[in-house]
Amino acid sequence: MNNLLLMVAQLSPTTPKAASVRITQGPEIELAKDFLTIIRWTTNNPGGTPEHYGIVHYGTDPKNLSQTAKNPITLNPNHPATLFRVRVEGLKPGTTYYYTVESEESNGKSDRVKSTVKQFTTEPQPRAASAR
Repeated sequence: MNNLLLMVAQLSPTTPKAASVRITQGPEIELAKDFLTIIRWTTNNPGGTPEHYGIVHYGTDPKNLSQTAKNPITLNPNHPATLFRVRVEGLKPGTTYYYTVESEESNGKSDRVKSTVKQFTTEPQPRAASAR
């Protein structure tokens, strides 16, 4: 019973929805490897449901961002800002990708914020050591 009470006490409450959500920092590349990139950005606290998703739409054509990656985040109602971090995996080495970011509540309701199109290039595939 005590564990149940502890779990309930740790859930963040629903907070008032922000009148306007804006990206205040980024988006920017936190890590770019040959197969994995982490993209992060900060917004003012969007409020609403405690669980949100950071979403990255990406692709190799800036006019066709048909691939999507998303990661959950739990809002802290006491913080004025929210940091989103999304892992984009299964990338091709040495390839330029284009992307936009946005966020939404766990119920699918958009925070009505979206970045402009940005780009990054993954690292080239590591060369095999040559035999001597």
